[in-house]
Amino acid sequence: MQNYRGTYVNKNRDAWVEINLNNLEHNVLEIKKYLFENCPNKNNPPDIFAVIKADGYGHGSLMCAPTLLACGVKEFGVASVDEGIELRENKIEAPILVLGASPLWALENAIKYDISVSIFNDEHLDVALQLYKRLNKKLKVHIKLDTGMNRIGLEPESANGFIKKVLNSDFLDLKGIFTHFADVENKELFKKQINIFEKIVQPFKEEFKQKGVKIHCLNSPAIFSYPCYSFDMVRMGIIMWGLSPYSSDSEENEKIKTMLPVMGLKARVTNIHTLKKGEGISYGHIYVADENKKVATIPLGYADGVARKLSGNISAYLNGKQIFQIGRITMDQMMFDVTGVDCSKGDIIELIGENNKKDTIDTWAEKLDTINYELTCRLKMRLPRIYVR
Repeated sequence: MQNYRGTYVNKNRDAWVEINLNNLEHNVLEIKKYLFENCPNKNNPPDIFAVIKADGYGHGSLMCAPTLLACGVKEFGVASVDEGIELRENKIEAPILVLGASPLWALENAIKYDISVSIFNDEHLDVALQLYKRLNKKLKVHIKLDTGMNRIGLEPESANGFIKKVLNSDFLDLKGIFTHFADVENKELFKKQINIFEKIVQPFKEEFKQKGVKIHCLNSPAIFSYPCYSFDMVRMGIIMWGLSPYSSDSEENEKIKTMLPVMGLKARVTNIHTLKKGEGISYGHIYVADENKKVATIPLGYADGVARKLSGNISAYLNGKQIFQIGRITMDQMMFDVTGVDCSKGDIIELIGENNKKDTIDTWAEKLDTINYELTCRLKMRLPRIYVR
């Protein structure tokens, strides 16, 4: 088994996350195709920026990065300087941007490892100047504008003066300017944010172009909903993993129907036994057999990221048949009703994957009243990842 650092390890577990790099490649090429067909300037389509923070949303940033680069990705987005350093130490040389707020004391390492950071206040400028005087190296930066997310970023009323300071400084290397959208499906809110963004960047567009400063704002849902605002670069995140950035009832889901899921979840059967009529199973006996049942156990539980609240509410795929989970999901194990199904110890049960048409990460998220992003990040706690082509 190969882990994401490229060394061989044995996790001694019969449960794993499976990452399909073919599907990742397919998805990136589909996004590029859509942009080429729908962006304003087909002769100069926007660069592709891949957000691989949180270890690539649980998919493994280091193992996925080479595939993304081979597909034409120009830059990577991470959540912290440490995530950027890990990429650098594994020979990823493409530009890297820390999308979140970096602590001031981490900016020196950002310079050392050639990582761009998001800036949005005068403290960033003061520290960057001090570092330049001491190291004689410029900090690479993107200006982050807060147009309505109200999380981090430069407030619109301060934007003009701050941008001028950065452009006129001799101790910063300005690489980009960007914002982030709170809710692309809310058209009124999106229009409000994009209007603020355009108003701020418009007076500087020519200077940005001359200095190679990239304007970017589109995230995964906005790429397919508003390609007319692609500017110089777009940031793809959840969509490249083949998962929807839209609500389940959104008409926009039709635009991403060609995307393929990249992540699968599988485990081998460790035990098979008969649950007799009238007997309960697992903690609390919330499931009681109404007839004799053949039960298969797998070594996968809530400590691996499969929420206990899914107990009795998910299915899987085994040897051509749909099977259903029964009883409470425990910390390390769960059980399935395999009555009438050809099943032996060591057989693979597919909980998430191309064969299981009933349950997906998206349907799990809907059942748990959360989002697919959270679940992919959960499914990495102690599960080895296997990469397939």
